[in-house]
Amino acid sequence: MIYRAIGLMSGSSLDGLDIAFVHLHENAGKWSFDIVHADCYAYTREWKNKLQSSIELNALDYLLLDAAYGHYTGALVNEFISKYQLHYKVQLIASHGHTTFHVPSKKMTAQLGNGAAIAAETGIPVVSNLRALDVAFGGQGAPIVPVGDKLLFAEYNYCLNIGGIANISSMRHSEYISFDICPANRVLNMLAEKVGKDYDSNGDIASSGTVKTDLLQKLNALGYYAQAYPKSLANSFGTDIVYPLLESSGYTTEDLLATYVEHIVVQIKDAVEKISDGGSAEKKLLATGGGALNAFLMERLQSSLSAVNITVTVPEQNVVLYKEALVMALIGVLRWREENNVMASVTGAARNSVNGAVWMGAEA
Repeated sequence: MIYRAIGLMSGSSLDGLDIAFVHLHENAGKWSFDIVHADCYAYTREWKNKLQSSIELNALDYLLLDAAYGHYTGALVNEFISKYQLHYKVQLIASHGHTTFHVPSKKMTAQLGNGAAIAAETGIPVVSNLRALDVAFGGQGAPIVPVGDKLLFAEYNYCLNIGGIANISSMRHSEYISFDICPANRVLNMLAEKVGKDYDSNGDIASSGTVKTDLLQKLNALGYYAQAYPKSLANSFGTDIVYPLLESSGYTTEDLLATYVEHIVVQIKDAVEKISDGGSAEKKLLATGGGALNAFLMERLQSSLSAVNITVTVPEQNVVLYKEALVMALIGVLRWREENNVMASVTGAARNSVNGAVWMGAEA
């Protein structure tokens, strides 16, 4: 069976909306994929500001933004469909939305991007609200990408995504586990903006700085890192706790970037060691997300993980950049098939669940 779907992902790094048109092949329970077309539609400064300030809005203005962002998202999908001549070829759209509030301890998570608005704009069935049921069952609602790691990338011992937030997935003692590690690109990008850059290309600025041991120790001592998994992070941990800690240190931007890259590496290695099932055999780690294109970060990570006999693999660029959008498409297809698409072993929910609200864009 082949499903032709579009996956949409807006990450916490606020670089833009990732759109991927994929073919998902299912044969006797085995899944494979082809990323046929993919693009990132960069946010304008206006939309970036709207998304950044969304958590400060009153209830009415927040809901108005939710609707507006849904229509905006749908319009971008229509543009993407026209660009690649995909009219009448897309069976389903799965939209993650843009996460704003994430408070699983109170069984609440929220993503901007009204699914009904996307369906109305495109005339195509849309699956949205991909985390809500898991959170209602007491889960973290995050990470949700591990179902894709399990079904599409099973040949790797670890799957690491370095996006706005870094997270990791792995099979451990016959149970699939995953959790958020630390803020990543969102904080790195905020630091790069201090010197007029959208991001630190290849880690060039970070590589010119010096790791400040005292600051690194403060970062590593933050309480989240001592928590047991399952666990997940809200964007506010990076923007409201980590970034002010960096800013108050008084160090140069170069040194802050160097120190924060080292912090990410330390936390990734610590996460790997926590979930390792032991053994001396060489293991493989798949690295994706924008951070996988940061040459300095990857160099530091491979150097660190070599000590525990782990080889870091960076796949072809479409997988690096659009893996999350690919997995959103898979999650939407699983919802369409009424199959579990979020795993309780990952999120800590009471049970596995079939997540997503379905909006029919075409008239019956």
